[in-house]
Amino acid sequence: MFSAIGSLVKLIFKNFDVIAGPIISLVYPLYASVRAIESRTGGDDKQWLTYWALYSLIKLFELTFYRLIEWIPLWKYAKLALTCWLVLPGMSGASYLYQNYVRSFLLSPHSANVWYVPAKKDDDDLAAAAGKFTPANDSSEPAEKGVSSVDTSAKYVGGSAFDDTYVY
Repeated sequence: MFSAIGSLVKLIFKNFDVIAGPIISLVYPLYASVRAIESRTGGDDKQWLTYWALYSLIKLFELTFYRLIEWIPLWKYAKLALTCWLVLPGMSGASYLYQNYVRSFLLSPHSANVWYVPAKKDDDDLAAAAGKFTPANDSSEPAEKGVSSVDTSAKYVGGSAFDDTYVY
């Protein structure tokens, strides 16, 4: 009798991350998120929104680097401890991590902007630059006149999708 209970306890401790991981990282946050949606206060909404954002970043990292992570012996337990820190309301790990690291990284001016268009320099003239690459004109009109109808008023005004003043 005692050996069966001992085997069961040994099995539970050996697979603690498999048993506790989904409960801590999915079941409780789902329950708390539903309660936050139904509550009239907005403070807990931010906690759970940041948790789900960070949880998705952790899962993306884990899926991307799975081949490397599987060689780290304590990754499952480290991830479980990190998830506990993010989830437990007394610690507010999700809010802390988002405010101090993720938000500052996403809103920093050094972040990559894939829609970057360099501003036009004052000494650059589109018509003159295009005239350099057009074949010689036999007529008496200069090459710049043929390209002068190009609209050069569009300029990069800065900003990114993460700015508070960004207009969609």
